[in-house]
Amino acid sequence: MAEVIKKATRDGYGDGLLELGKIDDKVIVMDADLAGATKTGVFKKAYPEKFFNAGIAESNLFGVAAGLSLTGYTVFASSFAMFAAGRAFEQIRNSIGYPHLNVKICATHAGISVGEDGASHQCCEDIALMRTIPGMTIINPADAVEAKAAVLAAAKYEGPVYMRFGRLAVPQIFDEDTYEFKWGKAATISEGTDVAILATGLMVNEAMIAAEELKDKGISARVVNVHTIKPLDEKAVLAAARDCGCIVVAEEHSIIGGLGGAVAELLSEKLPTPIARVGVNDTFGKSGPAVDLLHEFGLDAAHIVKAAKDVVKRK
Repeated sequence: MAEVIKKATRDGYGDGLLELGKIDDKVIVMDADLAGATKTGVFKKAYPEKFFNAGIAESNLFGVAAGLSLTGYTVFASSFAMFAAGRAFEQIRNSIGYPHLNVKICATHAGISVGEDGASHQCCEDIALMRTIPGMTIINPADAVEAKAAVLAAAKYEGPVYMRFGRLAVPQIFDEDTYEFKWGKAATISEGTDVAILATGLMVNEAMIAAEELKDKGISARVVNVHTIKPLDEKAVLAAARDCGCIVVAEEHSIIGGLGGAVAELLSEKLPTPIARVGVNDTFGKSGPAVDLLHEFGLDAAHIVKAAKDVVKRK
């Protein structure tokens, strides 16, 4: 059996920035005194003249990023998700979203998998917050390979992008030599006809495990990687609903306002379909080892399997 390679999506973010530094002179990277944790430090070391530390002042960070973007630079501004989407929401909304500036908000340490940092740092509301900003694109990669590819793609896109990265090392799903990031397009990883599992971020790997377990139970599951949450790939979601007749959404985020909310909103308007949401159930996190917390909060293959079996009965 081949060895499973594990790498955090924040590492893929750092790899992507390093690649951008080689090919794009108009890229600037900013951070809020967390370069080691967010992995922007690799860019800082290679290109110190294009790196700026705003200090522990996230609101100021995004205000300065907005100003730099107006001079023609593509700015990647980083902090933890709790401080980016949470603390600096007003500046992102008014200074970046409203004028539709070319700033990439790169939020690391998102979700329950922050682990021992506890509830104050486990941001499970960021996707919901960013979804409310008109014109904001939201990307949540499944592994480090996809994270790197998403960074390179975001640099070519004109406009604000919220990119969500994790602290926890997760299994590599994609082959770096062959993977192609398709902007705004969900990707079917495995085909199935009984239930469609729409997953994002680290839950994509769990969905793949769940699909194998469901197969053993006689249930055929389609797994769809939804790396772009906004704009949602409506065509792919509607096709999954039509073909399979029921949907499970899996995300490391609150079940309120995230991918599950986006899918439910779409289906309720255009194709009412039985749906089950696997995510954080309207509660705060707590301190503990990341893997243990994922299991405790139901963010694993076992809970996806249970949700799939239940929703199939509602078809």
